[in-house]
Amino acid sequence: MDQLQIVYHIGANCTDGDRLLRSMMRNVDGLRSHGVIVPGPGRYRKLLRETILSLDDAVPTPDARDVLLDAIIDEQDATRLVLSNSTFLCQPSRIFERGLFYGIARSKVSALRSLFPDDKIEIFLALRNPATFVPAVWDQVKGMDFRSFLGGTDPRAIRWSDLVTRIRTTVPDVPLTVWCNEDTTLIWGDLLRLLAGVGPEHAMEGTHDLLATVMSPEGLQRFLNYMETHPGQNEAQVRRVIGAFLDKYAIPEAIEEEVDLPGWDAAMVDEMTRDYEADVARIAAMPGIRFVAP
Repeated sequence: MDQLQIVYHIGANCTDGDRLLRSMMRNVDGLRSHGVIVPGPGRYRKLLRETILSLDDAVPTPDARDVLLDAIIDEQDATRLVLSNSTFLCQPSRIFERGLFYGIARSKVSALRSLFPDDKIEIFLALRNPATFVPAVWDQVKGMDFRSFLGGTDPRAIRWSDLVTRIRTTVPDVPLTVWCNEDTTLIWGDLLRLLAGVGPEHAMEGTHDLLATVMSPEGLQRFLNYMETHPGQNEAQVRRVIGAFLDKYAIPEAIEEEVDLPGWDAAMVDEMTRDYEADVARIAAMPGIRFVAP
């Protein structure tokens, strides 16, 4: 098979909860006609995980790439392959292993790159405020106490820019697209098109899927009616409309996250949030980063 564009959406953990993949899969048939393949996760998640484990940092055999692609896709005229898994880097229990925030990232992105050595690789990564990220990933961990889970990490010292820098230095030839999970409702359509590698003029199903999870049914229907009667708006205009409808119809419990961890108080959450915002600004200014913002 000829050279492909291979997109890895690597999470992070506890960001969109596979909703991005589900929205992408609503477009399987339409994208296939453009050479863009979005396989079901059952075709590659276990396969890639087991392949990487079997390599144990060794170089894949020359035929490994073709063997993998034969198992993942059926189309011989494919030009772009989209693979999504929030645990591509690691399971939640290993995020703070040995006191390092995603310390395993270097070896994982290197392994993901090595599977398709002659193809064009892209990585997509969502960030999340550590003040809500830590409780969310901790909620998915079983059989560990909180102190062991953190591995000695001070939650106030978590910096996504450290992870982004490690990814960039490990695979400097791989473009990296980054966004904040808190912004996904406003940029959902952008993300779908960027993952698919299509332009803003390309119609995509599911561009408002996320709104259904945070907006009242009445508000969602009013929004959809408005969009139907006001066609031809660009992405910036659509974002402003979404923001206006969310201001009026958002479901409070769907957008307000409570933090309840031992020793955490409002002052600590506020401090972590301010540090996160400053960290995001640093990432957005990094060379070689495509940062998606409203």
